Amino acid sequence: MSSSWNSVGLEVMYQVLGWVAFFAWSFSFYPQVLLNYRRKSVVGLNFDFLVLNLTKHSSYLIYNASLFFSPFIQRQYHEKYGDKEMIPVAANDVAFSLHAVALTAFTVFQVFIYERGMQKVSKVCISITAIVWTAAIVCLIIAWPKSDWLWLIDVFNSVQVGMTAIKYIPQAIMNFRRKSTIGWSIGNILLDLTGGVLNFGQMGVQSIDQHTLVNFYGNIGKTLLSLETVFFDVLFIIQHYVLYPVKKDEFGKAIISERVAPLIRPSDKPEEDNV
Repeated sequence: MSSSWNSVGLEVMYQVLGWVAFFAWSFSFYPQVLLNYRRKSVVGLNFDFLVLNLTKHSSYLIYNASLFFSPFIQRQYHEKYGDKEMIPVAANDVAFSLHAVALTAFTVFQVFIYERGMQKVSKVCISITAIVWTAAIVCLIIAWPKSDWLWLIDVFNSVQVGMTAIKYIPQAIMNFRRKSTIGWSIGNILLDLTGGVLNFGQMGVQSIDQHTLVNFYGNIGKTLLSLETVFFDVLFIIQHYVLYPVKKDEFGKAIISERVAPLIRPSDKPEEDNV
């Protein structure tokens, strides 16, 4: 028999935190999309980040949707962690993943239609992405004969954790080299940080209700996702507001430093503020 909530109040809090985190994370994709549209440019947005982010969210969608919708995989989860343990994936997790894949794919589409200067996807990123998806196919072949689907989706969960750990690095390095965060939306980061903190709080509420920490290590991907998100978001906030603050002219428009000029064609118009 599967477990249920012991406290109605904590269950309500869990749902509230989950859906607020969902909306914060979901809306976090729009500032970058709007910034790209307004500038008609993706200069300053690292393409390696986009490719790794699409791989990350696709893997996370596979994990969340499989565990949430498949009774067979849920049974395997209970056999591994115990019948009394709750499935560590909520409806908002599935909704977020589906939305994230769609918006990330649309941002990739913007790369093809807007000014992108000399930027391109690096060979390292292409190699990493190819290796990850090749490994995923091999794991599918291994899992198929024994129907070891829980192990397989755990592989995808590990992939999304790994992608989260490295996807921000190219953007952070790019900001450092340019000494600027112009083109990289701070609105995205602030909403992303909000979602990460609330997501971690949601897991804490469930653990308090169930009097166990299985929720954290039973879905280690979700736990590490929140921690990694908070770490990198704080780093980007420091870059944006402390290390490379945007200077504005008398009309409130961002002044682009000469240090970022190599990434922008001389004919470009002055860029507007980050969203």
